[in-house]
Amino acid sequence: MNLKEIEEMIKLMNENKLEEIEIEKNGLKVRLKKEDNQIKQVIQDTAVNYQPAQGSNQTAQEAAKEQEPLRKLIEIKAPMVGTFYRAPAPDAEPFIEIGQEIKEEDTLCIIEAMKLMNEIKCETAGRVVEILVESGHPVEFGQTIILLEPIA
Repeated sequence: MNLKEIEEMIKLMNENKLEEIEIEKNGLKVRLKKEDNQIKQVIQDTAVNYQPAQGSNQTAQEAAKEQEPLRKLIEIKAPMVGTFYRAPAPDAEPFIEIGQEIKEEDTLCIIEAMKLMNEIKCETAGRVVEILVESGHPVEFGQTIILLEPIA
C-alpha cells in the first residue's frame, strides 16, 4: 500500500463523514481513525495477529518482534518539489529496480521542476528495498521517495 492509496482513504473518509475505516491488502492492514478532528493512521502487519503454538509462553507481540527485520533503512528524500520519473525517457529502462544494489553517485531518478530535469544521485551504497512514488507523480520537498538497505 502506498502513500497515494492512504491519501485516497483519507479523502474517502472526509467525503463520507466516516470516523473510521480499515482496509487489508496483500497482508497489510491499514486502519484510519479520526481522533480530535485529526486522522490517526495505524498500520498493522498481519504478523501481529500471529497465534503461538499451544504450550508456548510467547505472546503474539513477541513473535511479531522476532520476525521484524533488524535492519535500518536509509530514506532517500526528494530534494525539491516536482514530478518524479524513474527513467530518463518514457520508453527507456528505469534507473533502478527493487532488489538492485547501487553505489554512490548512481542516478536514482529524475525530478522535473520548472521544465528542468534534475538527476537525483545516491549518496550511499545500498540495495533498493522500495520505490515509494509512481513515475510521473508529483513529489513534495522532503518526501521519502526511495528506501535503501545499507550494504555492509
